[in-house]
Amino acid sequence: MNTEETTLDKIRTRPRFKMFTHLTKEEYAENLKKYLAAHKDEFSGNINKEVATICVETKDEGYWKPRLSLRIETEDDQIVIRGVFGPSSAVWTFFMFLYFSFSILWMVFFSMYYVEKQIKSQEFPWALNASFAMIICILVTYAAARFGQHKAKDEMMKLRRFAEESTLQFEKIN
Repeated sequence: MNTEETTLDKIRTRPRFKMFTHLTKEEYAENLKKYLAAHKDEFSGNINKEVATICVETKDEGYWKPRLSLRIETEDDQIVIRGVFGPSSAVWTFFMFLYFSFSILWMVFFSMYYVEKQIKSQEFPWALNASFAMIICILVTYAAARFGQHKAKDEMMKLRRFAEESTLQFEKIN
């Protein structure tokens, strides 16, 4: 097994990695199911031959309870497992909604400021301040996501260990 990870993968809102294996998609899916069944007290998930979603079993439910999505693909006659860490789809959608809304509002307010300057008007003196406020809101949203990642670091490490061990354990057998 070979693993690839770049610096960019570590600073993303949804960190990711890529593993290469010599197992087939079906063998890998079966191995994941066996590994999940053997560790059912620690992990839960849903697995098929294309995609697997794994969660760590915990007592508390935080907004960044990480999930590991494993996509099983074929690349150059080799199986590639792409892993992406992220929160639940509802939380991810909410964060993307915030990013989108704040970005659109920033563009609107900055455009208002720019047009006002071009036509030498004084109708929207607050537009530049509002655009700076939107940038601050984007940064606060990003900081909240990073805080959630930091808070769930141990669970993400368990999920990473799950991905590596479930692949290595069965690759040695075959």
